[in-house]
Amino acid sequence: MCDTLVALGNATTDGSVLFAKNSNRDPNEAHQVVYVPEATHLPGSMVKCTYISIPQVEKTHAVLLAKPFWIWGAEMGANDQGVVIGNEAVFSREPYGKEPGLIGMDFLRLALERFCSAKDALLGIVALLEQYGQSGNCGYGHSLYYHNSFLIADRKEAWVLETAGKQWVAEKVKDVRTISNLYTIQTEWDMASPDLVDYALERKYCKDRSNFNFAKCYSDFIYTTFADGRRRQCFTSSTLNKSKGKINFGLLMSLLRNHEPLPGGWSPDRGIIGQDVCAHAGFGPIRISQTTGSMVSSLSSEGDIHWVTATSTPCTAIFKPVWLDAGVPDMGAEPGGEYNPDSLWWRHEILQREVQKDYKTRLAVFIKERDLLETAFLHKALSLKTASREDRRSFSDECFRQSSEAERRWAESVKSAPIKRKPTLYHSIAWQSFNKKANIPR
Repeated sequence: MCDTLVALGNATTDGSVLFAKNSNRDPNEAHQVVYVPEATHLPGSMVKCTYISIPQVEKTHAVLLAKPFWIWGAEMGANDQGVVIGNEAVFSREPYGKEPGLIGMDFLRLALERFCSAKDALLGIVALLEQYGQSGNCGYGHSLYYHNSFLIADRKEAWVLETAGKQWVAEKVKDVRTISNLYTIQTEWDMASPDLVDYALERKYCKDRSNFNFAKCYSDFIYTTFADGRRRQCFTSSTLNKSKGKINFGLLMSLLRNHEPLPGGWSPDRGIIGQDVCAHAGFGPIRISQTTGSMVSSLSSEGDIHWVTATSTPCTAIFKPVWLDAGVPDMGAEPGGEYNPDSLWWRHEILQREVQKDYKTRLAVFIKERDLLETAFLHKALSLKTASREDRRSFSDECFRQSSEAERRWAESVKSAPIKRKPTLYHSIAWQSFNKKANIPR
């Protein structure tokens, strides 16, 4: 279960639009950061999405995608026109289409490839939704069906789009906004499907027009409750609202790393329900996903910069800079569903899964060095806003190289660190199962 945040220029320290998202998926569902160049397509061409093919447009923009390895679309991404999008799973009273079709991540990539502004991307998703609907399995280790909400931003504005089947409602962002795994638009909106209210009345989602509330009428109570998005969305929204005018990279990165404080200190084995912004999987059936990738973007007329972990659990990871026009560094072999030492994502899993064995003690082994390294990356990257494409790519490559080398060292140090507090039995059993399925070396 994911979280997506945006702060417009009137709420940030430097006037840029800041966007952030965690992608929460199956613990072995490797996350991939890819660059797809702009392209021109022949008339009559088709594009193969995750499950189905649809007509291709004449020209597609260059895109940066942060995605589950097996899905054509993406959980979050950006294009060369300064548009960024993140999607969320939301749970509706509307039936879920289980036949192969377009899924939320497909809509996201199609919009990034085809549109030059946040509003056009929103309208483009709506047009595709009304034509094709949304359907198909979105789960990797198990079947999972849901509808989608989107947070869509460009260098000037941002929109929230929430969908239920083919019904939709949209709200323009005023300054800061966050979304999670629940509907957030209630009685006021800027655009909506023409029959939004009549459709709900016909299906008895609400009693009469005067008390129509989109979130209350269309939401499924059980799945929305256990997804625990309300608590997270309230926290991220409250934090951004209290920080207007002072919002920067550091704040958004800290929000993506957030864990709810607990007596005696936070640990991933505490509890079998609930989920923090930085999600860690545990004993099922509710806490079965964790953050597999994270992204923070700054959009401005001076140039866009994107910070990606390209690895899981941002609390154990390093945000590294990527400039879309410069491409992405070599991250080794494309990750899949099983351990591969040649893949950046899977190499980080050795560190992350060793930390799980005593989170507080083992995180302390490297966290100060991690923060110093990341701070150095931030300062240097900001000084390269007007640098050449080659210089920016060279620095991005160097950040990935230094991070990879540091994580290799940290993994060795963590393995030799004493375990002062063993995780609970159920948590250990869950991770033994995850590791066995992924063929993690012992």
